[in-house]
Amino acid sequence: MSSARSALRVRWLGRVDYHEATVLQRALHERSEQDHLLLLEHPHTYTLGTRADPAHVLVPPASVGAELVYADRGGDVTYHGPGQLVGYPIVTLAPWRDGAPDVVAHVRRLEAAIIDALATFGIDAHREAGFSGVWVGDEKVAAIGVKVAAMRTRHGFALNVDPDLSMFDHIVPCGIRDRGVTSMAAILGAAPPMREVAGAVASAMAIRLGHLTIERQDVAWHQAPEDLSAFSRGESHGAPVRLLGRLAAAGVEAPASDPAFRRPEWMKVRANLGEGYRETQRLMRDSGLNTVCQEAGCPNIFECWADRTATFMILGERCTRACGFCLVDTRKPGPPDVEEPARLAEAVASLGLAHAVVTSVARDDLVDGGASAFVATIAAIRARMPATTVEVLIPDCKGDADALGAIFAARPDVLNHNLETVARLQRAARPSAGYARSLALLARAKDAGLVTKSGIIMGMGERIEEVHGALVDLRGVGVDLVTIGQYLRPSTAHLPVVRWWRPDEFEQLGEFARSLGFAHVESGPLVRSSYHARAGAAAVTDTPVVLSVDVS
Repeated sequence: MSSARSALRVRWLGRVDYHEATVLQRALHERSEQDHLLLLEHPHTYTLGTRADPAHVLVPPASVGAELVYADRGGDVTYHGPGQLVGYPIVTLAPWRDGAPDVVAHVRRLEAAIIDALATFGIDAHREAGFSGVWVGDEKVAAIGVKVAAMRTRHGFALNVDPDLSMFDHIVPCGIRDRGVTSMAAILGAAPPMREVAGAVASAMAIRLGHLTIERQDVAWHQAPEDLSAFSRGESHGAPVRLLGRLAAAGVEAPASDPAFRRPEWMKVRANLGEGYRETQRLMRDSGLNTVCQEAGCPNIFECWADRTATFMILGERCTRACGFCLVDTRKPGPPDVEEPARLAEAVASLGLAHAVVTSVARDDLVDGGASAFVATIAAIRARMPATTVEVLIPDCKGDADALGAIFAARPDVLNHNLETVARLQRAARPSAGYARSLALLARAKDAGLVTKSGIIMGMGERIEEVHGALVDLRGVGVDLVTIGQYLRPSTAHLPVVRWWRPDEFEQLGEFARSLGFAHVESGPLVRSSYHARAGAAAVTDTPVVLSVDVS
């Protein structure tokens, strides 16, 4: 059983693709020493365990809008879908007989926790002799299937809160032909709120798994389909009503409007328009290249450009997403420029860069999300400047494994993808992205053997314990490098600055991050994703830092 001295780190992740959840589980299983409980829903999915009979899938899954997945858990076939609370405890078991874990006892603890949770809703559930899972009468309300390796657990349980029970008619659930399947909604006559069920299950699991405390973070609840544009008509406090509505739904009250847009002294930057800045500006203009320094309004542009450094932005200057914190243009983008990789490589040569950082707008309009442009750009830089190390800051490509795999196969020296904010604020800040998807992307990159990096921006309404939790999650999936900086509101059409974090608070966050084992941490009010990028790369690649020639 897990140590009672540690907290159980509970995450409600919303609706998550089964494959992405599997990647996230594996990463936390292999790389984290913490105990985790991932709570989520899946899209319609049938899974076959290691002892499953394929004949127990009675119809082609695609014919009923579901996917079929082979899982490495125990058990037969089961169904996952909306309205079902899926839980994945990733915990360390105590040694038992001959040093091996007691897997049966772990299953019994999961069953007992679900029975305890159901009792809080007035449901009298029980174990059924000869079967796993949790039962009400002779119908199963929760399925159990686990995997244990290296004393750590994966997979877990699926509790039917209010799923479409007809989806079970297309399989022989758990290989049991003479028993039925039920749900909390069917038993009670109405479905209890998923949030309340998740809370009851988390509390019961913590007790049964031996934890005295819970550290919990939730992504937004009740994610009804809607227009995901952050910039809808109607304004309040100078910002769009829909955007502020998402912020309010996350429990953040927008501060009073400040027409002067005052910044504290530590956020004020002196412009340096010297020769180095002007020369970098000329090179970018003459090359027809975009930089995130300009498009995102980076406060470090004067410092970096004075040192003839910049972060290149490929695939144009228009983004298909409208994140609530970002200045980049969101009008319809044009077609990719096939000559851009060569021009960018030439600019890298002209600047004499030892380390180049390349990012892009999100291009959800492209089949591969722009992955091929990253591949071509990495290849062009390597062909023109073989000694230059390459860092890419990529979008999520909608989680497409093939697109991401193509970027990974190009072997960038650093693979960066920003988490941006804590779980609770993801929908307000980046409504087209996802907390679990970003963590899974970084886990996949680490699985591919890459140096991984991520960043968080502060000041949109997060709490310090939530930032700690996000850093724990990033380190838990194997992220090597992390940046932490202050959010600056690009315009009144964007999320407001809820709080200015002080320099000493950034120092403390940096120390906390270093205590988790990150190889390099940049934490400060003016820090951005590519700030001192060369120094971060050198911390894990053993490449010497060359001053004034990195892209930062």
